Amino acid sequence: MFSLIFAESALETIPDSIMHHSCVVAHAQKLRKKPHEILLDNSWHYAAMKKIKNQIKRGRPDIIHFSLLEATTIPLYRANKIKVYVHTIHNKVITLGANINLPKSYHRFQGLIEKLYQKTEIQSYDNTLLQLHDMTLSQLIQKINPKTVIGLSREKGSSMVSPATLVRKFDNDTCLIIGGFQKGHFSESTKSCIDTLYQIHQESLESHVVTSRILYEYEKTLFM
Repeated sequence: MFSLIFAESALETIPDSIMHHSCVVAHAQKLRKKPHEILLDNSWHYAAMKKIKNQIKRGRPDIIHFSLLEATTIPLYRANKIKVYVHTIHNKVITLGANINLPKSYHRFQGLIEKLYQKTEIQSYDNTLLQLHDMTLSQLIQKINPKTVIGLSREKGSSMVSPATLVRKFDNDTCLIIGGFQKGHFSESTKSCIDTLYQIHQESLESHVVTSRILYEYEKTLFM
């Protein structure tokens, strides 16, 4: 099956190093939760985040919310032609079940992911919707065992190609990796997992835009 991974995603709970910062404590109190139970979000925790490593790649859970909606509300996903994973910047992996309906509201999505971080699994009746594991990107790719791993990046050395041309390189044993963060490039450990890097535009595009353009073109090769 064709696999899509959002890698190094800016999706995490509050790190220990800023757990007691005043803006974190205030936000947690507003949500009636403990600081370690809420998602790191630079809209609320910007002052605290100045003290953490890789600040520019963290604290944007909305990026994954938008991107997952693009990936799971399309015929390709509904036809069970794609498997979707979220790899986080701290080596957690979220596996999405088949035919799940993620919340359109960000606040409901936030609550769902916070619950997942506490329980590690979200179920509905006998269907597993989401699972959370401690897993590196390399381990995830070994588990998927694709024939080809393609990454999308504007980093120097990546080949420029149109989305329509790129998807002609896909088959049902391809793994596509898209960054789940707002700025910067893939880490060296992520790049070591990728066979070929491509870029689909001369300018930087947001993750959900890249997702929609690529998956639409891939859908056309299958259904049109």
